[in-house]
Order: sequence, then C-alpha cells, then structure tokens
Amino acid sequence: MFAEKQTTITPFRFNEKVARVFDDMLVRSVPFYGEALKQQARMSFRYYKTGTRIYDLGCSHGNLGMLIMEVFKQAPFRMTAVDSSIPMIDKYSRRIADNKNKACIDLVCGYMEDIRIKNASVVVVNLTLQFLSPEKRDEMVRTIYKGLSPGGLLLLTEKTLHPDPGLSELEQEFYCQFKRENGYSDLEISQKRDALEKVLIPESVSDHENRILSSGFSLFNVWLKWFNFTSMLAIK
Repeated sequence: MFAEKQTTITPFRFNEKVARVFDDMLVRSVPFYGEALKQQARMSFRYYKTGTRIYDLGCSHGNLGMLIMEVFKQAPFRMTAVDSSIPMIDKYSRRIADNKNKACIDLVCGYMEDIRIKNASVVVVNLTLQFLSPEKRDEMVRTIYKGLSPGGLLLLTEKTLHPDPGLSELEQEFYCQFKRENGYSDLEISQKRDALEKVLIPESVSDHENRILSSGFSLFNVWLKWFNFTSMLAIK
C-alpha cells in the first residue's frame, strides 16, 4: 500500500484496500500477533461463563473469532464482534458463512464506544483503544468494567510508548528493523508512520494500568510484551 512514493499522505483508514491486505499487514507489522490471539482464544474459553457473552471490540475481519470457534469446538458460546469498518465486517461475514458456529457470533458494524456491553464474561480489545481519542479511553474502560460480570476478563493488546526517551527510541529502532526483516522498505515504513500520525496515539503501559485499576478492576497483568507491543489482562 505504501510502496510507491506518495505526494500527499492521507490519514490511515480501515477501508476496502486495507481489508484486502490486512492479514499480510498484521503478520509483517505486529510481532507475535498469531501467538497473542491464540492465547487470548484459550483464555476466553477458560473465563467464559455459560449464559454470558464474549465481546470483541475492534474485531476487524475476525481472526480472533475464528480461533475462538476452533478452541470452543462444539461447546456453546455467544459472542458480539464489533468493528466500525464496513469492509472488515463484510469480510468477517463471508468467513463465518459456512461455519457451523456462525449463529454464535453476532456481527455489529459500529463504533465500540457506542456499544452497550452487558452480561459479559470476556471483553477483548486488540490494537483498537489506541485509535480512540485519548479523552474517550477512560470512559470506554469504565463501560467495559460495568458490563463485565464478577470475575470477568478484559484482554487488551496495544502498541505502547515507553516514557523514557532513550528506551522509546530503542523500541522504535528495533520495531523498524522487525518490519525491514519482514520485507518492508524504509519508504513504506516512513509513509505508513506518517499515515498513522495523529490517528494511532500510543500510551505507556503505566497509563493503561492506571486507567484499568482506577476503573475498578482488581487485577492487572502484562502477559506478553515485545518492545513497544504489549498484551495485558485485567480481572473484575
């Protein structure tokens, strides 16, 4: 998408062009993406309670949903998958059309901050809170907390920013090298970074921890971290 020199860099959007190449983009841009989703599916199975619901906020085209169906096998569950991108939801719908568990997943095209979360035992937010304006993030996490049943699980993966300038520079350096090793040119890296500027606004791990605990969660833990990518969990 960014291989050719662009005279004007437009803000990044999850449009049809992105939807077509999204899996390739994720694998080449997000360290341990597959491993993170696999373990999230397993944790969802462990914490899911019969009669409740799983929420995947910012579900894109359904990679987590596919893994959850695989892990649950024939065990019944209910899940609401939410994304604001019509092309992503359309692609998700096609992926589950022939799946026996398709009735278990309700697809919603909308903004996650507009979703009423209720009777949830698991809420997953993968690389999505970072696209929400900072002033809305506290309220979003409070909404998740209120919608979770006691003992419920929040799974959150975000691109994070270290507060120390030196370590932040180190993380960015190693991340750029990761993308080069996955076939991205310096031009692609630069133009994608420009497209994401002011669209993706990362925070520190401490920012996330403070927000989550101040919302009422009793336990916070970082269970996977690769430089500036962090997977976290919290228990109500």
